[in-house]
Formats: sequence, structure tokens, C-alpha cells
Amino acid sequence: MTEEEKWKASLSCDAAYDGQFFYGVKTTGIFCRPSCKSKSPKRENVIFFDTAEQAQQHGLRPCKRCRPDLLEFQPQKENAEKIKLIYEQFYLDYNDLREELKKLGLSRNRITQLFQQQYGKTPVEYLNELRIDRAKQLLVSTPENILQIALQSGFESLSTFYIQFQKVVGVSPKAYRQSFAQKEEKP
Repeated sequence: MTEEEKWKASLSCDAAYDGQFFYGVKTTGIFCRPSCKSKSPKRENVIFFDTAEQAQQHGLRPCKRCRPDLLEFQPQKENAEKIKLIYEQFYLDYNDLREELKKLGLSRNRITQLFQQQYGKTPVEYLNELRIDRAKQLLVSTPENILQIALQSGFESLSTFYIQFQKVVGVSPKAYRQSFAQKEEKP
């Protein structure tokens, strides 16, 4: 591949060339992937490298936008994984959950979009699954009443709990508990 072809690929931010070469900018001291969306440098300030290591040996540092020093850089996937982790840690407390999500600096719409793209379900669907799983555990392992279990599972109302439990499990919380009690009574 000629330097002119590399230059054209860099100008068009063509991801097809990622991993084939890297370009460095002498004036900034930074090197990038061909797909980097940063402002295009002047041609006379650009040097091309076959590997990221060569660029670093030349004294250039990796771009913070395209992260050419990483084998794979997928910020959307990383954000979706962070969101999922926050849901798993804070699904029981709505206020803590909201505060942790704010720290990501993403809008509610963006959070929903990223999560749905990565996991094929909305955040609300996932949170309800987590809460229902917790409720199922409590229903079979504690004598707590249904209202207490709903609250301990992160639901803010009993009616929402009943609706979601029926939707996900296919039976009411009471029927679910009774089916386990009957299994234990049989020898």
C-alpha cells in the first residue's frame, strides 16, 4: 500500500484499514488508527507506521479518541458493560441506581440505546428480570409476606411487582411460592 493510499484512507476515516497501518502527526506527537474521527492533519505533518509499536518507538503517544494502542476499541460496548454492571449492583435501590448512572455522563436515551443494542432488551426489562430473580429466591427461602418481598426486590409498588412477576414467570408470586412448598412436602 502506498503512502498516498494510506493518506486517502486516513482522510476518509476508513475502518477497513484499521490494523493495517497507523498514522502519526508530527506537530501533535499523537498517532491514530485510519478510522479516527479527529480533525484531519496537514499532509506534510503525517508519518505512516506499520504497527503501533513503531509509532511509540518514534516518540508518539496514542490518541485518546481512537485508542490505537488497544487491540480492540469499542467504547459503546464498554459503556453498555458499565451500565449492566451498575444495574446488577444497584437494582435494589432506585436512588443509588440513578446516581451511579449519572456518573457515566450519558443521557437516559443514550443509556437505553446502548444497552438495547448490546443486550437485545431495554434496561427496564433487564432490571425487572434481576428483581424477579431476587423475588423468586426470597419467595422460596423466607417466610416474608409478598409486600416485603416486592420491596426487598427493588419494586416500588405491589401492583407493579405482581404485573411483572406474572409477565416474567407466568404465575403469581403466591402460586410460585405454593408450588415450591408442595414440592418440599412430597417425599
